[in-house]
Amino acid sequence: MKIGLFFGSFNPIHIGHLIIADYMATQSDMERVWFVVSPQNPFKKKTTLANDYQRLHLVRMAVQDNPDLEASKIEFGLPQPSYTIDTLAHLREQHPEHEFSLIMGGDNLVQLHKWKNYEQILKYYSIYVYRRPGANTDVKLATHPSVTLLDAPLMELSASEVRRRIKAGLSTRYILPDAIREEIDKSGLYR
Repeated sequence: MKIGLFFGSFNPIHIGHLIIADYMATQSDMERVWFVVSPQNPFKKKTTLANDYQRLHLVRMAVQDNPDLEASKIEFGLPQPSYTIDTLAHLREQHPEHEFSLIMGGDNLVQLHKWKNYEQILKYYSIYVYRRPGANTDVKLATHPSVTLLDAPLMELSASEVRRRIKAGLSTRYILPDAIREEIDKSGLYR
């Protein structure tokens, strides 16, 4: 089975993430998309993250009614910070029956040359890139044979904006799935 890996902090997961994942699962050759919840991205400070299991719980809630989408905690048992190449090697070892591809925003493609062993990622994995507002995807790596640029539906929405709204007591209706919004309200997360 061809699995698309959508790595991220998902702090919290929002409709932008879900729209992109659903698009990839239904409009590309990927059969499923796994949300890989990252405990520690090497490019982000951990102090801004909610608890790993709280974020995983929200992702599971968000995808529970879509058989094409799944939450993964594969990086929870790996050394931190999480490096994509290490996770890919672990997944390949654990699931040799699957073919894995990466899903990333255009902003990540621009930074890919800074990733650990990025040449190996390009050599052994296909990368599906969705354009992000303000991100220039007109870079050398955009023409690499392993990279496919897709025009997935876009919206200017970030998890940091969602957290800002929650902290300020502003509405998150329509940007968070109802179940996620209710869970965050109930738990007091991001306040």
